[in-house]
Amino acid sequence: MDVLDALRYFGALALVLALVGGAGLAVRRYGLPGIAGGSGRRLTVIETLMLGKNHRLFIVRCDGTEHVLVTAPQGATVLSSTPGKRTDILA
Repeated sequence: MDVLDALRYFGALALVLALVGGAGLAVRRYGLPGIAGGSGRRLTVIETLMLGKNHRLFIVRCDGTEHVLVTAPQGATVLSSTPGKRTDILA
């Protein structure tokens, strides 16, 4: 094997790795049909606040509705649910 063959092998390896990496980035960005990913996320944590050593307050948005949750070692409790504000419309 001479130097030219070795350069071809490493060049082909670099090309294949670049193609696999590009495909991975595209799947992460746009997602695949039927597989979670891309911008199809339905649940967003808006804000969290520690109330005490074992209690935490969450504001989450799911399908345009905001929920206020309190978590504790015994479980979670929904305090309120309100329709979320639309942030995609400029006032």
